[in-house]
Amino acid sequence: MMTFSDIFKKSFLEEAGSLTANHVILSMLSAFLCGMIVYTVYRNFYKGVLYNNNFNILLVMTSLVTCFMVIVITSNVVLSLGMVGALSIVRFRSAVKDPLDVGFLFWTVAIGVTCGAGLYLISIMGTAFIAFIYILLVKVRNCRHQYLLIVKYHNSAAEAVQNELSALKKVLKNKTAGKNSTEVTYEIRLSGEDTSFITALSTVEGVSNAVLVEFSGDYFE
Repeated sequence: MMTFSDIFKKSFLEEAGSLTANHVILSMLSAFLCGMIVYTVYRNFYKGVLYNNNFNILLVMTSLVTCFMVIVITSNVVLSLGMVGALSIVRFRSAVKDPLDVGFLFWTVAIGVTCGAGLYLISIMGTAFIAFIYILLVKVRNCRHQYLLIVKYHNSAAEAVQNELSALKKVLKNKTAGKNSTEVTYEIRLSGEDTSFITALSTVEGVSNAVLVEFSGDYFE
């Protein structure tokens, strides 16, 4: 006669017996492959201020670790409950500075979940589709370049400077006025690579310097 302990082991603990080495290997390899796709996309199409290779490596690790966790959770109910309890006390202190980085993290978590559940084809197809959409959006965004224009000029040259900048779509970001000089910072957007206006601006009588810096912030309307 089976005891309660035997029934418990048969119902829960022996579920891990259905887990095969092929499933584990295929799941981890699929997660690694999809993680490397994310790694390549992030490395070649990252448009933030400073590329962080450690964060990119973390993306690959997140897909693998999540896959490993899902394999354990789906194979044994008891272990899954223990893992959930252990993860509930974990606290992450590192702040994600770029909102896009959060999207990449969720992307790799989704890869780990689908690969760990054995949905290899869905994981690969989903990863390829998201990568295509992201690259497409980045390419469309790069059709227009955004810059910060910093101009320092004598107060007597204010009208001449405004005439040179009249053809540009610009937003005033900062203005510093001195006794005899003024420094202004504009956010401008250009459709092409033509920045010849900066040369013409620097030749205006009264302009001491003009600096153009690429800006990676959000575009204004």
